[in-house]
Amino acid sequence: MAVATDRKLEALSIDTIKMLSVDAVQKANSGHPGLPMGAAAMAYVLWTEYLKHNPKNDEWFDRDRFVLSAGHGSMLLYSLLYLTGYNLPLEEIKNFRQIGSMTPGHPEARHAPGIDVTTGPLGAGFSSGVGMAIAEAYLAARYNRPGHDIIDHYTYAIVSDGDIMEGVSMEAAALAGHLGLGKLIYLYDENMITLAGSANVSMSEDVAAHFQALGWHTVSVDGLDTDEVRRGLNEARSVVDKPSLIICRTIIGFGAPNKENTFAVHGSPLGPDEVAATKEALGWPAEPAFYVPEEALTHFREAVKRGAHAEAEWQAKWDAYQAEYPDEGAELKRAIDRELQDGWDSDVPTWQAGEKVSTRKAGGAVISAFFPKVPTFIGGSADLDPSTLTAMKGAGDFEDPNFQPHEKVQGALGGPWGHDGRNIHFGIREHAMGSAVNGMAAHGGIWPFGATFLVFSDYMRPAIRLSALSEYKSTFVFTHDSIAVGEDGPTHEPIEQIMSLRLIPKMTVIRPGDANETADAWRVTLQHHGPTCLVLSRQDLPVLDTSGAKGSLANGAYILRDSDGEPDIVLIGTGSEVQLAVGAADELAKQGVKARVVSMPSWELFDEQSDEYRQSVLGGNGVRRVSVEAGTTIGWQKYADSSVGIDRFGASGPGGKVLEYFGFTVANVVEHAQKLLGKK
Repeated sequence: MAVATDRKLEALSIDTIKMLSVDAVQKANSGHPGLPMGAAAMAYVLWTEYLKHNPKNDEWFDRDRFVLSAGHGSMLLYSLLYLTGYNLPLEEIKNFRQIGSMTPGHPEARHAPGIDVTTGPLGAGFSSGVGMAIAEAYLAARYNRPGHDIIDHYTYAIVSDGDIMEGVSMEAAALAGHLGLGKLIYLYDENMITLAGSANVSMSEDVAAHFQALGWHTVSVDGLDTDEVRRGLNEARSVVDKPSLIICRTIIGFGAPNKENTFAVHGSPLGPDEVAATKEALGWPAEPAFYVPEEALTHFREAVKRGAHAEAEWQAKWDAYQAEYPDEGAELKRAIDRELQDGWDSDVPTWQAGEKVSTRKAGGAVISAFFPKVPTFIGGSADLDPSTLTAMKGAGDFEDPNFQPHEKVQGALGGPWGHDGRNIHFGIREHAMGSAVNGMAAHGGIWPFGATFLVFSDYMRPAIRLSALSEYKSTFVFTHDSIAVGEDGPTHEPIEQIMSLRLIPKMTVIRPGDANETADAWRVTLQHHGPTCLVLSRQDLPVLDTSGAKGSLANGAYILRDSDGEPDIVLIGTGSEVQLAVGAADELAKQGVKARVVSMPSWELFDEQSDEYRQSVLGGNGVRRVSVEAGTTIGWQKYADSSVGIDRFGASGPGGKVLEYFGFTVANVVEHAQKLLGKK
């Protein structure tokens, strides 16, 4: 094809992306047309020439991952998906931002084919992309063999000025640079316009120097010049030991004659007059709206043939790999299919009633027992391994193979040092850790987790919320779950955090009451669809006697110890406070009061049970109930008539004394029960 014809088709295709996006935003009378117009050229080059993907199979595992971190420009992604042949009909483009459509205001993972990760809150996509690259690097290091690069793909993203400003992005960028994630390539749409005005009123750093200092390769290009974009991508792909940031200077709303390069095109439709002026300037038909030139559509749809060919080539590699390495192939297939091998939990320990062990310590023992049989279980803590006890000894450290720390640190956990290690040192970067865990889960083939203190869940709440919205299989381990933290005082003592986690729709929160419940909590977590928060104690807890139990942790709540006949009162304990309910039941029995003890580690699992089961646990109508939890009482009214809890900040002192000071005693639970029964 002659160069002139190529250039003409290229320009036509880029304008198609622009105008499809403009028309959709205008019809919705809501959205952000500026980014799709300014980033159309770079997106065109990436999606038609570099991105390895198959529009007819968006689950193909070795596809490149793409993240539109600048989620406000979602019509750019929707236009690309429709044009390249994904199952996203033009009618859905016309229904942009409407209830029930496949094209919501910001991209949501799997809501439409080809959307790998949920974005919208700025920085979320940037940091999730780092997790995707971690997943690719680990799987490649573990499973590839000489002549068999069965895992070999890139993670690309388009990021905005707003993404660059967000703190979570800088946390994630520092982590990615440290880890040497060479297959992570971000195109930075540097248009220097934000929603409120020119970006330079709030941003003046040298972005290239900043990222270079964080260990990234950077290259600056004219983002409106397709050959320049190609130069940037070629250079980035040649750098194998660092992530790359391609700084693409663009013009927001490029092509809108009266509004380009202004914040007016950032968060509002162009308006009828400017749409007409833009179409005239581009030589675009005024009518009909959503016009897609056949020549451009045919060109874009070549992605279908290329994608099918690329996947077929990979399938041949996969077949050869499985034939030569059947054990590794079977293991990888299980990971991709998110299946656990038979007997994965057969070595999980059990504890005898009366033993005393913290649930964080029990959690560490459980992880140690099952991780050898779940080879893609990978994660780490925010610099708190000695406290969260989540490190996998013998599983190695996930690090840049070229990084050489102090000799006393390298290999301290045993096992490999490099991208085949399974312990990730996230550093003191809770928010980035949460987002990276989400990215690993979105990538697939990985069972990811992150760990920190419960009080620091506040730092990562946006990531936790997105995990639930997206139904990622993310696991968040939170230890030091109450005022029993003690001497560290109110800054480190969670009060409202566990209840705030329970407020998140589709999030399963589990606060086990002893070591055996902790083992069951991990069983539920690995087999559960969607994200889970495991909330564990710092202090030792007695192992509960379950000889008379009716139900289990998997039911969310169960009768731990029943009364003789219909109970006079039901004592509902959770986490470290279940022992108080047991002690109170003993004291009440001496007074002739029949008390049932219910352990309720998970509201969400309990609410999934039948009405009959829930009533059988909580007692019939008229039975009074007391809840006991070392956290806010707000919310417990759902299950209890009275609550032993704490609705103020804690205090600094020995953990046991702090608990006693705030009324977490058997005597106080008994008193609450007596008042409900009119006996005091």
